[in-house]
Amino acid sequence: MRGSVGFLLCSLLLALSGTEMADQADQSDPKMSCANWMGGAPGHPGHNGLPGRDGKDGKDGQKGDKGEPGLQGVKGGTGEKGATGAEGPRGFPGHMGMKGQKGESSYVYRSAFSVGLTERAPHPNVPIRFTKIFYNEQNHYDSSTGKFLCSIPGTYFFAYHLTVYMTDVKVSLYKKDKAVIFTYDQFQENNVDQASGSVLLHLSLGDEVWLQVYGEGNNNGVYADNINDSTFMGFLLYPDTDDR
Repeated sequence: MRGSVGFLLCSLLLALSGTEMADQADQSDPKMSCANWMGGAPGHPGHNGLPGRDGKDGKDGQKGDKGEPGLQGVKGGTGEKGATGAEGPRGFPGHMGMKGQKGESSYVYRSAFSVGLTERAPHPNVPIRFTKIFYNEQNHYDSSTGKFLCSIPGTYFFAYHLTVYMTDVKVSLYKKDKAVIFTYDQFQENNVDQASGSVLLHLSLGDEVWLQVYGEGNNNGVYADNINDSTFMGFLLYPDTDDR
């Protein structure tokens, strides 16, 4: 009923307005005019509109606090060798070193001989005279006496190799009238044998060394001919340079 009364009032107003209301029909809605007099029931909420466009970026905020250090990473591989750097400046001379020990003399000391037997059955108890000279450049061996004379104090090596024939051999190497070593060989009938010996000796200036048959003539089987030799030799190993 209340709605019908309202509708009649609205119709009366429209009739009074006449042509003016008709001209403004495109601009005014009768329902809106009536709504101004009497409000209708609330409508249902509309659908959500489309999202708006992104706004402009805001200003940078304040710098945050320093974070905690991260875990140590895995050790990397060895890098390639770099180019050689420029040569550095020359350093200052170092301090003088300590004096070194005394070195050996540059002078070479020589004393050597090698001789052979030429006569058969040398006399016993006297120096054997080896008169076949293989080497005696320094003339420290005297073939007339069969003795070696020390002219350079030091350590010497002596050796002899004897052919044994016809009878036994017993010889000794002497130094300063004293027998140092002995060699004995028993002759085997219808055979040619060998006897030898060697020794290292330290000699002082003027010492003599020689070889001789020891004992009586029945030990005198030292032999030499054109195809069999009996030899005697010696040479300096180390000179006593401080004694000269």
